[in-house]
Amino acid sequence: MTTGEPVAVPWSVIPDYHCFGCSPHNAAGLRLTFTPHPDGLRTDFRLGRAFESYPGVVHGGLVGVICDELMGNLIVLTRHRPAFTVTQRTRFLTPLLIDRDYHCVATLEPTPAGQPLRARAEIRAADGAVCATSTATYQPFALEDARDHLTLGDDEVAALSHALATRDPAATNGVRS
Repeated sequence: MTTGEPVAVPWSVIPDYHCFGCSPHNAAGLRLTFTPHPDGLRTDFRLGRAFESYPGVVHGGLVGVICDELMGNLIVLTRHRPAFTVTQRTRFLTPLLIDRDYHCVATLEPTPAGQPLRARAEIRAADGAVCATSTATYQPFALEDARDHLTLGDDEVAALSHALATRDPAATNGVRS
């Protein structure tokens, strides 16, 4: 069950962004959407056979992708800066099965000033059982400083910078930092 209206990610100002995790424009992607959660950010998902590993089982790498996607977007939405993943550790408690409902919730952990940001995510089955947990650290960056690593035009950098700078608490629909 979601706890609010979907949250627009800043990347949506780029008309055809193709993030594997959250873009509605990437036909091969996960197309995750995010909603506020009392502790941070949530996504609900169900993966079909296109994301299978062993017969009937979701590929474990995608479990990490879902957690990373949610934690990273939580940072962008609450800190108003993009961030690269520095480290991620995922613990698998039980396999995720294809064609089943799951949800993931990401939260931020306290981080000393000047240190990479830390986040945590947890994937649960429809019955509430914890299936996987993940922790990660992220290094925020200025878009201008990462131009050599991103394929964005000047107009896209300007639009994305504006979207990040002008986000207010109302724009994040209650996403908690």
